[in-house]
Amino acid sequence: MLCPKCKKKLEKGEISELYLEVGRLLMTMEEEYPPLQNVNFHRAVESNGVLAIFVGRGDIAKILSYGGKIIKSLERITKKTVRVLESNSDERKFLEDLFAPMTILTVNKIWLPDGSIETRVILKDAERRRTSKYIDALKEIAKESQGITLRIEFAA
Repeated sequence: MLCPKCKKKLEKGEISELYLEVGRLLMTMEEEYPPLQNVNFHRAVESNGVLAIFVGRGDIAKILSYGGKIIKSLERITKKTVRVLESNSDERKFLEDLFAPMTILTVNKIWLPDGSIETRVILKDAERRRTSKYIDALKEIAKESQGITLRIEFAA
């Protein structure tokens, strides 16, 4: 059951069903993991089996606490790979959080003839095999949440 205010937000599209599902899930986990009580959950975005959870500044550490048990529980329950991102962070921090634990070698802007801009992210070549199944999902999450068009490359 939703309160009238939340129901209106859902109808207007200000929040999504995914937002409600993740919010409820985090609330049910608060008793087992008390640091979650102090986490500011902003939104959630899902693409191709990857769930990105946006939290307030400094809250990533709270979700990563307990030796990663919170993330593992979220992944087990949702059956998705979970990425925790800081809401309202700068582009570099967003990309580092999105691709963690992968190592970003460099980030560049590419201005295309049609006037559009792409962000080129170069990752270590050694991580290609581990990340290949998630690259499209991470690109989609970056586009949907931040409006960033990514071009992913690998280098030694």
